[in-house]
Amino acid sequence: MDETSTPTGQWWLVVLGNTLIWSRLRIRESGTAEVLDSDGNTLNYDSPDSARAALMDADFRALDGMDESDALELGVSLHALVPPQGEDPAQLRGRMVQTLPTRH
Repeated sequence: MDETSTPTGQWWLVVLGNTLIWSRLRIRESGTAEVLDSDGNTLNYDSPDSARAALMDADFRALDGMDESDALELGVSLHALVPPQGEDPAQLRGRMVQTLPTRH
């Protein structure tokens, strides 16, 4: 997925225990970037690289770069990693944090 050509952007995720946390990176036409965080806040960055660096510093991983073995390392199947759906940040807000099934 190329985040510059899709209106939804690029999805990033981190798994903490049995909690899946999403963030969405969008690149603006101006060359700046924004990240929608799990609280529904829009964080502004001067470049896509700085936004990606901030996400990686927080241990987020890009969904579009994952394969099944990467997902299994997080304790979840790749097929279970479905980004939140919503028309705007307000609709996405309650969907950015998800509880995963208990691992055995």
